[in-house]
Amino acid sequence: MSKTAVVIYSDPKAGTDEALGRLFNGMFVAYELKEKKQDVVLLFQGAGVRWASEVVKPDHPAHALYNAVKDTVAGVCGGCADVFGATDDVRAAGAELIHERAIPGTSGIIDLSKYLDEGYRVLNF
Repeated sequence: MSKTAVVIYSDPKAGTDEALGRLFNGMFVAYELKEKKQDVVLLFQGAGVRWASEVVKPDHPAHALYNAVKDTVAGVCGGCADVFGATDDVRAAGAELIHERAIPGTSGIIDLSKYLDEGYRVLNF
């Protein structure tokens, strides 16, 4: 069985259809793999950490899909949330901030290399 890490990088502050489309497509893949009972994790990294506080809003267009895949969410990059000013919003949304790899100038980031080491393919959106 395959293992996939889906990483959302797109920035909701871009306000473009492309940014929203990348979010949707990443979550579509997570949904499809979950339906196939494959090992899938969804991660929010870079400016994509801002989505964590958007998709929990009931009126957001991606809310229903997010609810369908939220059990696959491994977390939100803590250092990225700090850099992009999203830490408080992510916490308020109830998402888990991950600080597992020390990187200079940050409070720690998601260690994407561990997914590669564990045989995951990594899809970036």
